[in-house]
Amino acid sequence: MLVIMLAGASAFYFLWPNTSVISPIRPGETSLVIEGDKIEGMGTPVVEKGSVLLPFPVVKEYIDPKIYWDRDENKVIITTEDKVIRMKTDNLTAMVNARPVELNIPVRLIDDIPYVPADLLEDLFDVDVKWVEATETVIIDYTGFAQRVGEVTNPKAKVRREPSIKSPIYVDDLQPGQIVRVFEEDEKWYKVRTEEGIIGYMEKRFLSTSLTEVKGVSYDEPQPLTWKPDKGKINMVWEYVHKETPDISSFGKIKGVDVLTPTWFHIVDGSGTVANKADKKYVDDAHREGYKVWGLVTNNFDPEITHEVLNSTETREKVIQQLLVYANLYELDGINIDFENVYVKDRDMLTQFVRELAPLFKEQGLVVSIDVTVKSSSENWSLCYDRKALGEVVDYMAVMAYDQHWEASPVAGSVAEITWVENGIKAILEEVPSHKILLGLPFYAREWKEEIVDGRKRVTSRALYMEGVQKIISDKKLDKVWDEKSGQYYVEYSEGRAVYKIWVEDARSIDLRSSLVHKYDLAGVACWRRGFETEDIWEVLNDNLKEKQNYAQWLEDNGFKE
Repeated sequence: MLVIMLAGASAFYFLWPNTSVISPIRPGETSLVIEGDKIEGMGTPVVEKGSVLLPFPVVKEYIDPKIYWDRDENKVIITTEDKVIRMKTDNLTAMVNARPVELNIPVRLIDDIPYVPADLLEDLFDVDVKWVEATETVIIDYTGFAQRVGEVTNPKAKVRREPSIKSPIYVDDLQPGQIVRVFEEDEKWYKVRTEEGIIGYMEKRFLSTSLTEVKGVSYDEPQPLTWKPDKGKINMVWEYVHKETPDISSFGKIKGVDVLTPTWFHIVDGSGTVANKADKKYVDDAHREGYKVWGLVTNNFDPEITHEVLNSTETREKVIQQLLVYANLYELDGINIDFENVYVKDRDMLTQFVRELAPLFKEQGLVVSIDVTVKSSSENWSLCYDRKALGEVVDYMAVMAYDQHWEASPVAGSVAEITWVENGIKAILEEVPSHKILLGLPFYAREWKEEIVDGRKRVTSRALYMEGVQKIISDKKLDKVWDEKSGQYYVEYSEGRAVYKIWVEDARSIDLRSSLVHKYDLAGVACWRRGFETEDIWEVLNDNLKEKQNYAQWLEDNGFKE
């Protein structure tokens, strides 16, 4: 009999639900709920006159990972595809694309943490922020997709702390017809959130679930597409400007070239002064010939100046405003950012600079491009680029697929072996979409000199443009040998005790390399630089980029089978 009684008591314990009711609310403490989770340890939201302010760490983690806080200048900067918003703490005037806009409530600095007004975030991102005074809870939901909701079907429905009938009750006054959000489920339970922001678990048998309509979809005018040439792939060539810009009449219309990129703008000091060599006549003449003109801006390859400029919000803005003025004054079609030799510690700040620049230039109808190197272990020359993040912002990324063996290389070799170039492109394609990539082509080679000095081999080099190489081959009556590894002709000769080596850049090597544009469906090419080429190069590029439509056609025309 005792055994039966004990068995009954045990069954009663396991089958009888817990009826105790506890409150998850801590009076006087504001809670933050994002979707189906209560967020703690990242700062507490602040409510001023019904308006919600969210702590910066919460915004960065859950809403906008690109938001930037300049502690020195007390500014929060938000960048989107078409906007740059700069907000100073306790200032009701924000600058949106360099124009003043009044806010309902400013950014606040509380306990050394910036707090961002939620209504602004709702305007910029697919989020909905609600303040529930009864439970002192701020609720953030992501919009733009269907939400799963549940309708209470039984007055016995309870919201419990854990998915068990033995768990205490959070909410016991639900009525049929009330709606809750549904987030997770197991065999018998749903994880739910009430309209008041209380999160817990409800038995499935008390809910009927469905999906809501998609909310928060923007029907604004679509953004204009990135500029593309009328025919084929982009053929862009850099125009090196030392002191004076060349006269376009000296070279006229180059067959197949779409874009000229003169090296006109240089950041010359840490205060962000942009030196200007631009020439309006050059732009006018270029436009008459049918070219687009993208002005190049460089950091002068000075890492110290670059560090000062990138790490100041005001200086970055000063540089951007100067470039916008110049772009408007000279009627440019785009900007080409050529920052090289950048400290790896400034990697994220370079990305921030481009994020702040791009929306303003695009608003002005300008194409934004940036130059990056092939991936390598070099900190200042490769690791300084966050190619994935930059690729999300710019219209085009020119990959400088040359200087595999650079001026001071300890060993002689090709400027750009075909396999090295192809592997470099494939590595960048892991992070940047193909339709944004311009393949950098060199119109130069290096003549390497190897000699024994004090018992050791000494290697030096000098850069030669294409005609210079052809002259050496002609003058010295050298025989060219095709090198499969580099995809180039190779020549070698001796003078005295020195051996000279050249991996030749010519129409055949450019033809082979530019075929990669079709093989990987890239946006086009970027050529360094005009004036280094022989005339037959333009015919090759025009044929590959404008006449051929795919890689299979290139293979067929060159006697290969895919």
